[in-house]
Amino acid sequence: MKRIVIATGLLAISFTAAPAATLDTVKQRGALVCGVSAGFAGFSTPDSQGNYKGLDVDYCRALAAGVLGDPSKVRYVALTAQNRFTALQSGEIDVLYRNSTQTYLRGATLGLRQGPINFYDGQGFLVKRDSGVKELKDLKGATVCVAQGTTHEVTLGDYGRSNGIDWMPLVFDRTDTMYQTFFGGRCDVMTQDASALAGAVTTAAPNPADYVVLPQTISKEPLGPFTRNGDEAWSDIITWLHYGLVEAEELGVTSANADEMAKSGAPATQRLLGTAGDLGSRLGLDNKWMLQAIKAGGNYAEIFERNVGKASPMKLDRGLNATWNKGGLMYALPFK
Repeated sequence: MKRIVIATGLLAISFTAAPAATLDTVKQRGALVCGVSAGFAGFSTPDSQGNYKGLDVDYCRALAAGVLGDPSKVRYVALTAQNRFTALQSGEIDVLYRNSTQTYLRGATLGLRQGPINFYDGQGFLVKRDSGVKELKDLKGATVCVAQGTTHEVTLGDYGRSNGIDWMPLVFDRTDTMYQTFFGGRCDVMTQDASALAGAVTTAAPNPADYVVLPQTISKEPLGPFTRNGDEAWSDIITWLHYGLVEAEELGVTSANADEMAKSGAPATQRLLGTAGDLGSRLGLDNKWMLQAIKAGGNYAEIFERNVGKASPMKLDRGLNATWNKGGLMYALPFK
């Protein structure tokens, strides 16, 4: 299978030792430094004033609210697929929220810890609606736009070899360049997370109605945050933030009613919102840290719907990202 590289840049796998206590560093600095994407619709995109919005951004805001009491105390660092992990390894950022797939090798070789999955996705394909392509076997000999340094590049090769599809990857180190190339007509198809393809259509396509995401996906793409090894206390905060946002959805706690729900007599709600249980102090935080996090942007359902769900231009179904009691995979460990 031929492979064309548009731009180069190798992922470094060496890493430096993590600071001893990221939580202390964040508190002393008075701001969270959050690694995000510069342009994934629905997950992390800056507006014309440079203000970031998206699902990953809302996690950064919730974390800042829980740790520092203020969701605005975040400095966003826009990262590429190539430099995202090295930025975390070197201490340039405190946490990576950049719709990054969690895999065996990333967990075992980068010196990083993978947090809980906050979005279940799969690698999909985007084609022009009038291309005549209905399924993947129709893509034999096709030129495929794909981002360098991603799981998509590897999976594309694996799937092609396994299924006898001799497609030609056209590889980019910047997603904006990839989008320009695909929508400019140089590639027959573009592959990425299905959610990212939906976002690309809404934000970068000259005429969104001319494009369609094929129904087939060829991989599991469990997306979630990354932290550094050796700082379990900080990694625990990242983990329990996600579980807390999912637990809030299960309990009916929203950004609008969180203060009122804090007065609830329900034990599970009291523990989550810090009016009972003394749980926050176990992580070095205020006991009402999750109350502050939820007030910043809502529970998981609110974050999902606002950024990528039916209330957003992407209009994605919850699917696997629904809670366990509604047919999905989102399941919070108990706060007790």
